[in-house]
Amino acid sequence: MSGAEEREPGGGGPAASSSAAASSSSAGLGEAAGPAAAAGPEEPGLLLGGARPHAEPAADPDAPPKKRLKVAGAGGAEGSVKLEERLYSVLCCTVCLDLPKASVYQCTNGHLMCAGCFIHLLADARLKEEQATCPNCRCEISKSLCCRNLAVEKAVSELPSECGFCMRQFPRSLLERHQKEECQDRVTQCRYKRIGCPWQGPYHELTVHEAECTHPTKTGNELMEILDEMDQTHKKEMQLYNSIFGLLSFEKIGYTEVQFRPYRTDDFITRLYYETPRFTVLNQTWVLKARVNDSERNPNLSCKRTLSFQLILKSKISSPMECSFLLLKGPYDDVKINPVIYHFVFTNENNETEYVPLPIIDSVECNKLLAAKNINLRLFIFQIQK
Repeated sequence: MSGAEEREPGGGGPAASSSAAASSSSAGLGEAAGPAAAAGPEEPGLLLGGARPHAEPAADPDAPPKKRLKVAGAGGAEGSVKLEERLYSVLCCTVCLDLPKASVYQCTNGHLMCAGCFIHLLADARLKEEQATCPNCRCEISKSLCCRNLAVEKAVSELPSECGFCMRQFPRSLLERHQKEECQDRVTQCRYKRIGCPWQGPYHELTVHEAECTHPTKTGNELMEILDEMDQTHKKEMQLYNSIFGLLSFEKIGYTEVQFRPYRTDDFITRLYYETPRFTVLNQTWVLKARVNDSERNPNLSCKRTLSFQLILKSKISSPMECSFLLLKGPYDDVKINPVIYHFVFTNENNETEYVPLPIIDSVECNKLLAAKNINLRLFIFQIQK
């Protein structure tokens, strides 16, 4: 008893020492926790030891779109991104990054290209004398190696797209009809535009405008001036068709299918040109040559593309030969060419015409020709006899 009593003031034996250790550890924990432990139930978000729960990652507004989308998905906000928006990035063209409007082509590795970009890649490669490649994986592409992806075309046609007039959303397959026939905000013209009314406005305002339009009340002299301008335009079109009909009445008429094949000049910087094999029309031997952008040094750097051609008489003739000629699209091509009639008098000394424009509608149609392996057209020659 005396021994126990002697030890009691100093710490109370084993029980006292264990309780002292527990109190010291509690004190140490309280010191480590610091203000967090003292806060107690006032801050339920804090865990034991002052640790905070896992914070949601914040999306950086300056990050690329794919990174922002990934961060949003990690934070549980993936459902806020519409399915249509996610499909846009999956189905868009790898070149222009826009949804295709018509045909969709894919390389051998499945990367998608809209028809316009696909044709442009092939045309650029032809001008640079290179093999066209996919901009994503650099595999070779051509009309024989690439195929259309009908599933993507159908999927894109069902995606919603915004009307440019009323801002409402419609499936892409129905959007064109809506914008042309149904949209009340589509731009339309007054029915009196044929007599000079310049009004343009939304369709829902058309009735009000036509009720107030002053052109129906114009005098005959005022209307005659307007109609004269319209007649001049119509007259030029009729002159062309009358000229063609007149040429068809000639005695000596010849036509043939011609195939332009690509070649390169022998210059230090080679240039692309086209030439046909020799062919016979009207008992004479001829050759056609064509060049891009009038032999511009780097036509691949230009957005505007044109073709011009030259008709060459290879036969020897005994007397001058006056001819009219024109080029039209071939029977299996879909390129759009406006008919233009050219005239030339061929002699043994002057047997080559100047380079004259091939009347293609625009650069898109020119790219279609350049992207093809060969250019197939139809040549008409009319011999004028005096």
